[in-house]
Amino acid sequence: MSRVGRVTETGIQHMVVGRVRRGLRVLREDLCTLRADPLPPSLWLRWLPHGLLCLVAFGVTLGATAQLGDNGGVGAQLAFLIGLAQGAAVVCAMWRPLPAWWLSTIAMVVGALEVRRQLLAGGAHDFAWPWSAAALIGHMAVLLLLTLRVRTRVSVEALALNLLLTYVIEGLLGAADFQPTGLLAVILLTVVVVLGSALRGRREAKAQLVEQTSLTAEERARRTLLEERSRIARELHDVVAHHMSVISIQAQVAPHLVENPSDELKENLEGIRENALEALTELRRVLGVLRSEHPDTADPGAGPGGDSGTGTAPHTPQPTLDRLDALVENTRAAGLSVRVDVAGERLPRPPGVELSAYRIVQEALSNVLRHAPGATATVRLVHHRHGVDVRITNSPSTRAAPFSRGAGHGLLGMRERAAMLGGTLRAGPAPDGGFEVAAYLPTSPPWAEAPAPGATPDTAPDSKDGSV
Repeated sequence: MSRVGRVTETGIQHMVVGRVRRGLRVLREDLCTLRADPLPPSLWLRWLPHGLLCLVAFGVTLGATAQLGDNGGVGAQLAFLIGLAQGAAVVCAMWRPLPAWWLSTIAMVVGALEVRRQLLAGGAHDFAWPWSAAALIGHMAVLLLLTLRVRTRVSVEALALNLLLTYVIEGLLGAADFQPTGLLAVILLTVVVVLGSALRGRREAKAQLVEQTSLTAEERARRTLLEERSRIARELHDVVAHHMSVISIQAQVAPHLVENPSDELKENLEGIRENALEALTELRRVLGVLRSEHPDTADPGAGPGGDSGTGTAPHTPQPTLDRLDALVENTRAAGLSVRVDVAGERLPRPPGVELSAYRIVQEALSNVLRHAPGATATVRLVHHRHGVDVRITNSPSTRAAPFSRGAGHGLLGMRERAAMLGGTLRAGPAPDGGFEVAAYLPTSPPWAEAPAPGATPDTAPDSKDGSV
């Protein structure tokens, strides 16, 4: 043989040996472990599966002892030890399936070899061999518990080893005067592994579906929150842009109101005007980005003029409490009976407060229309010196509400608006069985303006009036 041929043959031998070693290492890692893997308890009847398996283990112990001792010719002590090992394997499989499988397999091999000795010596006649009925039942239970909780590869390896042992004992070693059970064991153990793998796959698929559903719900809520904040930002753009425009105009007019203004004053006012115009330009750019994600169309379900339960047309002026009467009239036209109660002296409010109060009332009335058909609603506004108290209550519905895909996103938007202003919002069932939304919107947030020492702050509404 040439030198090249010898080198090639040596390389092939090394490759085969390497693959065999890797295969043995995989088998050792999969099957030679004492890792705990307890059987999960039942959700409905917690200990019923465990109790049934204990009964199976007890039956396997008694059956194996009786079969090996009476029919197999095995000594009473050895028969009891083998039966006890096979029954204990069923119990152990609830917590440590791989060690239990090894115990059951070893007990089966020891029992089969001892019965073979008796069969060859004539001490047993017409015995079910190499798998006795009790041993086969116990090992099926152990293999099923193993398959339910390990990877499919591990369960297939365990099955293959069982089939190999069955072939070696019955096919290669053999015996005399027995009823062969090897083929029956091969069929039943294979069915058990297939069934267990299917059940395990179904359980894993169900768990993944539950996890995916939970992640989808969280992602939907997160996306809804971002969309609501984006909508609030678009609405507040007009408010901020108005103030910046006023600053720019005042800075331009101020030098003409002063006789002989100094150059430093003109320079500072010009800087103020340029900064205001630059800020206004940036605001318009931001608004363009926000509107590029939301086409210039009215909200779904918008009524005349662009109003809806959730918004307005993109380019209409942002609403304030001056338009509350029109909102109430539109709601009444939709079939909802609404009563309005206004208390306190209305003072000039920042546009953001007016807009948020209007939107809270609008969304609350829309929720009543959707979720409480036949109910009556009451809108109560209480004007305080440093804020406004908004409360919308409705009576219980008189008929079943139609199916709605909403998931509390309207309430989420209300809370965002209240939190943005440093206010509070509470929403929940009313004492009479209806629903109530109560919010307090301060004129200035607590971090923006502190009361002067010794001054008596305006009394904010307590929890009974809507504060949280």
